[in-house]
Amino acid sequence: MSRHQKRVASPRSWPIARKIHTWVAKGEPGPHSARGSIPLVVVVRDLLGLVDNSREAKRILHEGGVLVDGKSRKDIKFPVGIFDVISVPSMDKKYRLLQDAKGRFNLSELEAGEARKLCRIEDKRTLRGGKIQLNLNDGTNILADGDYTTGSSVILSIPDKEIADVIELKEGNLAMVVGGSHSGEVGTIKEIEVVKSSRPNRVIISGKREFETTVDHVFMIGIDKPAIKLGATV
Repeated sequence: MSRHQKRVASPRSWPIARKIHTWVAKGEPGPHSARGSIPLVVVVRDLLGLVDNSREAKRILHEGGVLVDGKSRKDIKFPVGIFDVISVPSMDKKYRLLQDAKGRFNLSELEAGEARKLCRIEDKRTLRGGKIQLNLNDGTNILADGDYTTGSSVILSIPDKEIADVIELKEGNLAMVVGGSHSGEVGTIKEIEVVKSSRPNRVIISGKREFETTVDHVFMIGIDKPAIKLGATV
């Protein structure tokens, strides 16, 4: 399998120039899927503008100049996904990776203070002793007490990843769509339709317009307002 891909064939979610050069780095396997992520080199070079080329990106990453969720990442092909927090210690800056209404990745600069991250609960299991293990969308596994439902979101502190709060997948709560034709849109869950088949459940969301999507594309972001900052992109 090729370790690079042509720019013209790269996902439309990547905000890069497609005809200046032929090739662009391809994300390595990691905590996010290839479709739902963007290589760290693209974040550093094209979104943040910290460097002009991949060689400079390799150097700044090797020196620990960029953190993802509070951890130094030195692989330029490390996959960065939705709601990941990118920190640049030398500039005292933190950013959150988001998607706009057209499904394109962008960065939202965070205010000074403790950074928080949203993660979706993809699965859970009960361990010996009654402890609950939550398997999150970014590959994190967390032991927790209490009742958590698949599809709900947890708010984690960065970098220790302690659960600060939970946003349940239920009618009336606020959600963002992170896949499909409505990617990037935000609205209130109006109805959750349970499908009695192998197909995913359907969700009706009401925002600027009302539309239907699958539950796999829904990411809970708040109760009556977003629990994280969504605007002021860079």
